Amino acid sequence: NEHGEGDAEGVGELQIIPDETGLSPLESGQMPLLELTLNGPAELDTPRLHLRRLTPADAPFFLALVTDPDWIRFIGDRKLRTVEAAQRALVDGPIAMYAKTGLGLLRVEHREDGAALGICGLIKRDSLPDVDLGFAFLPQHRGQGYAMEAARACVAHARDDLGFARLVAINSPQNAASARLLERLGMVLEKTFAMPGETRLTRLYALDWHSAR
Repeated sequence: NEHGEGDAEGVGELQIIPDETGLSPLESGQMPLLELTLNGPAELDTPRLHLRRLTPADAPFFLALVTDPDWIRFIGDRKLRTVEAAQRALVDGPIAMYAKTGLGLLRVEHREDGAALGICGLIKRDSLPDVDLGFAFLPQHRGQGYAMEAARACVAHARDDLGFARLVAINSPQNAASARLLERLGMVLEKTFAMPGETRLTRLYALDWHSAR
């Protein structure tokens, strides 16, 4: 079913901090200066959705998202318990990433009423050599194809507008619904590994456009 499979279809693997070291990709030497000119979108639109950059005013929605049991299970407990803490996490995470890399997670909202549904976007973290796709949706907005619609828009932007030859995504081995979504995007499982500083295993999926160029 293209419009949602499983309880956690809308929960992918992502991080809400710019990187593990506190340095930007440029400062850490992991990202060429040229890539910093390939700015990600401030906004994207699909038939049903509007994607835009997060702001500190999104803190209440973000707090609801990161305290969802599926987020905690598949992504991790960020120990955010107040709107103020969620606001700081937004400023230090996605909003800081916009300034440093031009990329970052976007708020996904319904075009008709502006209701916040989840987040989706392109992330550049120091622990991976490639840009990766991240997404997470509130429980009540899963199973309706929103995650797939938003993810497809981000993938198309990465390929057609930014000219990326490769895009990856990380996924918990226990999150079968998220893996099915990645596979429907055309991503292929490349390896299972542990991210730096972690003991739990993570799956790396990739969409490689090299052969098509």
